[in-house]
Amino acid sequence: MTTLTYTASSNPTRVFEREFLPLLDAVYAFAYRLTGNGAEAEDLVQETYLKAWRFIDRYTEDTNAKAWLFRICQHAFINEWRKRKNQPYKVDYEDIVVFHNDDDPDSNRFDHLGAEIDSDQMGDEITRAINGLTPAFRAVVLLDLEDFTYEEIAVLLELPIGTVRSRLHRARKILAKELSQYGKDQGINVRDCNEIAPIDSIDVPLASTD
Repeated sequence: MTTLTYTASSNPTRVFEREFLPLLDAVYAFAYRLTGNGAEAEDLVQETYLKAWRFIDRYTEDTNAKAWLFRICQHAFINEWRKRKNQPYKVDYEDIVVFHNDDDPDSNRFDHLGAEIDSDQMGDEITRAINGLTPAFRAVVLLDLEDFTYEEIAVLLELPIGTVRSRLHRARKILAKELSQYGKDQGINVRDCNEIAPIDSIDVPLASTD
């Protein structure tokens, strides 16, 4: 497993203000999608930035600040989830299954799902479907939608790349099933097409600047 070591090479305050603060809205959007709740997202962002400042000496200036902040945010979310569940963080599926074939039709069903549904309405359904995933699945989906590569997701989540592929494959199948069922329930003919309301088009309230 690749381990990243960060070392602040200049004034911590300058690094924080120049590299971290401009990403506030992006971190809030990620936190909002993880929690599905505005107040909880704000708390998560606050914790993320407090920890980012506390451990800024481990960050290397002008590297991937977004990935570093997202990793802190995701870890904080998982830790809070563990506390609420009062149990070890685990999932009831085999992580060792590796899906090497990216051309597997099932692996990209979610990417090509489409329906004759208003985009805002479908966006709400996508959000609900993602929020219904377990934290393990939700994390890989959200990072994938943020355009992180498999390798980057593996480093961010401290997982083997095979586990990342496995979780993303299974999460996509779950989402495809949920959205297909939604279309059937609404009496809509859901069929494959090239467009779907992307997650980044879903309105997410901006973080408070107060």
